[in-house]
Amino acid sequence: MEQLPSKAQILQWITDNPGLVAKRDIAKAFGIKGAGRIELKRILRELEDEGAVAKKGRSYRDPESLPPVSILIITGPDAQGDVFARPMEWVGDDDAPRILFVPKKGDPALAAGDRILARLSPVDVGEYQYEARLIRHIGTNPLRVLGVFRAGAEGGRIVPIDKGQDKEWRVGRDMTLGAKDGELVEGEAVGRRGMGLPQARVTAVLGDPSGPRAVSLIAIHQHGIPDQFPDAVIAEADRAQPAPMAGREDLRDLPLLTIDPADARDRDDAVYAEHDREPGNPGGFIVWVAIADVAYYVRPGSALDREARKRGNSTYFPDRVVPMLPDVLSGDLCSLHQHVDRPCLAVRMRLDAQGAKVSHRFVRGLMRSVASLSYEQVQTAIDGAPDDVTGPLVDRVLKPLYAAYAATRQARALRQPLDLDLPERRIELGEDGTVKSVAFKERFDAHRLIEEFMILANVAAAEELIRLKRPLLFRVHEEPTPEKLDALREVAEASGFVLAKGQVLQTRHLNTLLAAAQGTEFDELLNISTLRSMTQAYYHPQNFGHFGLALQNYAHFTSPIRRYSDLIVHRALISAHGWGDDGLSAQDVETLEETAKLISDSERRSMAAERDTTDRYLAAYLSDRVGAEFSGRISGVQRFGLFVKLDETGADGLIPIRSVGREFFHYDQDSQTLTGADTGMTIGIGQKVTVRLAEATPVTGGLTLELLTIEGGSLPRGQQRRGRFNPRKPGQAAAKAASTKRKVLRTRR
Repeated sequence: MEQLPSKAQILQWITDNPGLVAKRDIAKAFGIKGAGRIELKRILRELEDEGAVAKKGRSYRDPESLPPVSILIITGPDAQGDVFARPMEWVGDDDAPRILFVPKKGDPALAAGDRILARLSPVDVGEYQYEARLIRHIGTNPLRVLGVFRAGAEGGRIVPIDKGQDKEWRVGRDMTLGAKDGELVEGEAVGRRGMGLPQARVTAVLGDPSGPRAVSLIAIHQHGIPDQFPDAVIAEADRAQPAPMAGREDLRDLPLLTIDPADARDRDDAVYAEHDREPGNPGGFIVWVAIADVAYYVRPGSALDREARKRGNSTYFPDRVVPMLPDVLSGDLCSLHQHVDRPCLAVRMRLDAQGAKVSHRFVRGLMRSVASLSYEQVQTAIDGAPDDVTGPLVDRVLKPLYAAYAATRQARALRQPLDLDLPERRIELGEDGTVKSVAFKERFDAHRLIEEFMILANVAAAEELIRLKRPLLFRVHEEPTPEKLDALREVAEASGFVLAKGQVLQTRHLNTLLAAAQGTEFDELLNISTLRSMTQAYYHPQNFGHFGLALQNYAHFTSPIRRYSDLIVHRALISAHGWGDDGLSAQDVETLEETAKLISDSERRSMAAERDTTDRYLAAYLSDRVGAEFSGRISGVQRFGLFVKLDETGADGLIPIRSVGREFFHYDQDSQTLTGADTGMTIGIGQKVTVRLAEATPVTGGLTLELLTIEGGSLPRGQQRRGRFNPRKPGQAAAKAASTKRKVLRTRR
């Protein structure tokens, strides 16, 4: 038998020859043949178990060094502009070596997160240990998976939580990121697909599947919201370049600015207003609304277009956003960031002194925002405490905006859109993903200003396309059904108010009812009941009007970064005005009704996922307060119990019917009430209650409550009942059994 090399000799050879690391290369180098290869395999396995070498596939290498060709992840430039990278896989005990990327002429620009196949050369430099030269750019979009980690002897497996995926993913021992059995993890595919289970590496350990960091991820997967962009979509977005000036109107001298939430990631609308200097419009205003020109980047029939249509809209959670478009577009090229040129579709609207729109003109332009402001920042400036950014803008930009808004309020008062007073919750998360606070969002005139100008622009877009006889998608909101109106009328009458019959319902009738209840104990009851009587808005190529806004012509134009409906409207405007070849295609027109149905459904899907996520966060937030007492109002009545909205957080909980007292309750579906059989007590929507939190289940978002008081008084006792079990007498049971037997025999014959 030939002399086998020692372990030290094998290790030295692997170090000296990093490009030849397969077992057959080692055997050839030492002249090992036949049965000696079995012994060599045993030695290599011992070296692997000792951690002296790392095995990948059929190759062996020093675990403290990198192979000459590796997949790297770009970590971004340092302060001097040098681009560094890290190895995608590292099994050494020490920190992964630092790698300097050395570009050559013609190499593509690389950004943090990009993955490349690179040739490595070790260097003896203190700041970094390797230099890398590009072989191939392999993109930024590995396939991801969310699932429960199941530990095993060789590492473990990821069992996807998405019921649409039944194939598990194998995780190597050095790729678990320390995940423990039963923890929720995010992973991404590694290596080539071959026989057996696909391989993945754990990229994030989210801990307990019922924990706060997992909440939105579970909702995303449960509701089937696409959160992984296909490679073709990412590649197409990465190729996008800034739009040129050619064929556009230069709007860069207009001091347009954006006003958004402080944590906004994308900015798709900008506004500017000034006094109209035309003598024929005394006291009037010129209002500009400029919207990101997404149509320039998302062409009909492209991979980006198909994906955006499938998603329908962006979905927003307290801890993340699932965008309709890749971040290179939604967060950069399409976003109207301050001090940079951005393409836009803009509308110039003339308003009279009472805020009514006199005329409008659409343009395809290039703009440059003078500032990216928050609602709070703008309101504080108007209230007399501007900061360094808003100070120079107060007189020149902000005050004219507020003056124009004051005029539109007059037009709004005449139009009388539905005026519901339903505060919106804001869930604030800490760094660990747990709920730090739950509060109701404060609404400023800055919010209302933007809303009113966006409504004006949406109306102008619908009217423009109707005038030009072009197909489009309308935002439709039909009036309440007669059945829902009757239910609302009963609630109003029971509360001492009137909603008259025998007339064509208009929003002003509902506003009169809401105004009469304002400040009374029935205020919230009637707001909730009115909201419940409304139909759900949707998209459609036919115009059925918008009841809630009291508008006949309405289309979504102002948010194409996050709504596909708006992109369709943009394309229709581009086609109608001959602004380019990226307008509405024949395929768009042919499938308009199908698109409307698709994006209406995806909107409801997102709303359900957002609602479920909020419920889970609130249940987790309240889980350590089980046994505490809360005030609230009854928000729903069903045969099986009462739904209560808690005053402090706005969370919804259920009082099971079994804990609503010691009597039988008759349920009236029409009036949404429960009436006690013994006491005659009537329980309905809007009544004030005090409840005790009996159970909070973060996994489902469920809250179970116990009713303590209603309208400030304790519950009447009624007759004590010892349960609902009411067995038949023996004779009744025998008759029932005989009847059932006869029916079975007849059926068999």
